[in-house]
Amino acid sequence: MSDHNERITRLEELVAHQGRVIEELSDQLVKHWKQAEQARLKLERLTERFLELEEQSQGSVPVTRPPHY
Repeated sequence: MSDHNERITRLEELVAHQGRVIEELSDQLVKHWKQAEQARLKLERLTERFLELEEQSQGSVPVTRPPHY
């Protein structure tokens, strides 16, 4: 009977340890997901800004004939 109790105790400890590890991994996943989402939003804003600047710069370039004409 004592052997069964020891086995059950070890299994309970293992389950508790695995539960803690799963919780830590879940917290890390949430943290990384938030960071990835922030990076995605920042990239989206930078892309929009780049396209705006590119559009503005294209309109201000004068069309002239090259010097060899």
